This record gives sequence, structure tokens and C-alpha cells, in this order.
Amino acid sequence: MYEFVRKRPDQRKVVVTGLSIISPIGNDLKTAWDNAVNGKPGVGTISSFDISNTAVKIAGEVKGFDPLQFIEKKELKKMDRFVQMSIACSDMAIKDSGLDLSGDLGNEIGAYIGVGIGGLPYIEAQHKTFLEKGPRRLSPFFIPSVITNMASGLVSIRHGLKGPNFSITSACASGSHSIGEAAELIRRGQAKAMIAGGAESCVCPMAINGFAAMKALSTNNDNPEQASRPWDDDRDGFVLAEGAALLVLEDYEHAAQRGAKIYGEVKGYGASSDAYHITTPSPAGAASAINAAIKDAEINVEDIEYVNAHGTSTPAGDPNESMVLEDVFGASAKNLWVSSTKSMTGHGLGAAGAMESVFSLMALNTGVVPPTINLDKPSENCILDYVPKVAREKNLTHVLNNSFGFGGTNSCLIFGKV
Repeated sequence: MYEFVRKRPDQRKVVVTGLSIISPIGNDLKTAWDNAVNGKPGVGTISSFDISNTAVKIAGEVKGFDPLQFIEKKELKKMDRFVQMSIACSDMAIKDSGLDLSGDLGNEIGAYIGVGIGGLPYIEAQHKTFLEKGPRRLSPFFIPSVITNMASGLVSIRHGLKGPNFSITSACASGSHSIGEAAELIRRGQAKAMIAGGAESCVCPMAINGFAAMKALSTNNDNPEQASRPWDDDRDGFVLAEGAALLVLEDYEHAAQRGAKIYGEVKGYGASSDAYHITTPSPAGAASAINAAIKDAEINVEDIEYVNAHGTSTPAGDPNESMVLEDVFGASAKNLWVSSTKSMTGHGLGAAGAMESVFSLMALNTGVVPPTINLDKPSENCILDYVPKVAREKNLTHVLNNSFGFGGTNSCLIFGKV
């Protein structure tokens, strides 16, 4: 089993001082969290393109996001929607953190923003232009609008962040990998703070029909709000969603010195590969990442009270994750609370791990665990406590966030109280 080297005595403590989110259940932290706690579904019938010829007609679309609140109109044509949401989240996260970037602090701050696919809607539009009007009509902004690293690149340019900036692409684990790797950079003393998270906006014909061709998506078109149903016996696939979420990670000493509010500490980070199959998960790979995160956090399994699960609502993935948690947590699994906020948001691909890190940290702070909605009849092989339908209260000290992606890539984060 792959394991990280244990922390060195000189490693820095990494804390979270800023949060932001744009999601199908809200475009700011307060709204999204209130809706998550109250079990409000964000999945609906697709409104952004013609769905008359598509087998899957539902998605978790972000509603009411106005990029003009953050970006000048003339700049919008230079960036795909996932970049626009990244910039908006960076503004909100930095404001929430209280960081003052007017001096030289930006020299010691970087940005890691994970993106799974990138600007697919813009590629679709430009391809149509190419076919109908010829190559001379392609936008000069086409390439820089769609490549994944433009999320972190333009965030860095906007805020004068001169530390490392790049995009981690690891499918559905992109956002959580970015948070984990950004935390490692601060631990090593190579950055004072990092903007980290994920973004994705691929609710478009190519993505919907591509995932549908794999038989990966739910086809519960008549009941979209009930289509994402992790661990339920009637689940039939995940619901594609869009969104973005960014965290401000900071060296604890720097945060404490400036009197920053602290949401929690990045206690543990584990990453692994199944080395098994493109889309079928392996229990051993997921278990390896969870165990690595627990070892990195230097805690015991029973110290973790809540898991924000990957929980995608797929026939194979849900029982696999449930079985892994039973195995890793052993006797303490009976006391574990597990929920999937994807039951409300749908699956945000590269943004999912970051959005769920925000929900994990809010649960840690408020003592409220968001529910798994649409869980009417758990599958026979899914036997844990999935916090069905209604939120619960508990004084949490450690929470685990799981993210697993196509290609057998796994990333797990443990957040704890300082």
C-alpha cells in the first residue's frame, strides 16, 4: 500500500481561512450551506441547450450566476464559464479570508485550481463556427479560453499571486488533489498561503451525450430532483453538474498573527491509484488513500466522526465506497456518519472535491451534518449510517472528504479543529 512519509518536525501547520462556492444549490457560501443543511435539491431539467434529441435531460446547473458582478464585459469573451466561476470564487474566498494583498504578500501566494475537462462548451461553439464559417472566423481567444490552467492563471493575474500556479487534472478528484497538494506546498514552507480548489462547467451536449453513451448518467428525466440518490436501491447513475469552490489555505502562524478566523486545519492528505481499470473502482485503491490520509493526520480511525463521501449515485461506485469505509473503520464504522451532498448538487466533476471540502469544513464549524436526500431504500450491501433526508447535529473534531476519479485516481482529505 502506498503511504506518504510521516510529517517532519519542521513542517508547517496549514489552516483554512477563506471559503467560497458557486453551485447548483447556491452561488455564495451562506446560500449553498443553508440549502445543503435543509436538503434542497439543485438538479433540474437542462435549460442551457436544446435537449429534444438527448436521452438524458437533467443536470445540476448553476442558476443565476452573473459573471458581470465580477468581470468586465469585454473580458468575458476571453474565458470559458469555468474560468469565470473561478475568478468569482477567488474574489469571494480572498474577501472571506481577510487577506490584504496590497503589499508584497502576493509574492508568497500561489493558486492550484483543479479542472477535470476544461472549456468543452466553448470548444463546441468554436467547432460549429469552424464548420459553418471557416477557420478565419475562429476567435483569437479560443485556445486561452478553454485550456484548464487558465483558471489558476487568470486568478493569479487578477490578484497578483506570484507563487506557483497550475491546474491539476485528475478527473473527479481534481479539486481535492489541488487542495492537498497546495497544503503540502505550505507545509514545506514554499508558500505562505494558497488559493486552492476546483472548477468545472461542462453541462453541454458533448458532455451529456458522452457520459450518457457510457451509461454513466441517471435517466430519471421525469423526476430530476430525485435522480441523484446515493446508496439507494433505485439509483441508476450520477447527475452531471457544474460549479466551483475555492479555499484559502494559510500557514497557521501567519493566520494567527493577523488574527484571521480559522475554519479548520488540513490535518491529513492521502492519494493513491487503483492501477486497475478506467472506470470500475477498486476497493484497495480507495482504502489506500483513506489510510494514507489518516496516517498523515496522525489520528486514529475512531477520531473521524463524519465522512463527506464521494457518493455519486452509481450502481458500482456506492457499494464499493461503503465497503471500503466498513473495512477501514472496522468496529468504529457503526458510529460513523456518512453523507453525500452530491444527492443535492449532482456531480461537479473537477469541482466536486472542492465543493465537498467546503461542505465538510462548514459541518466541522457549525456542528451540523448535511443529509443524503432521496435515500428511501438503501441497497442491501450499503449498511452504514448515511444521514438520510434530514440534517443532524454533532460536535465534530475530524471530518473526512473522499474523492475518486476515472482512471483509478483517489484523493482523501481530513479536516480537523485547530
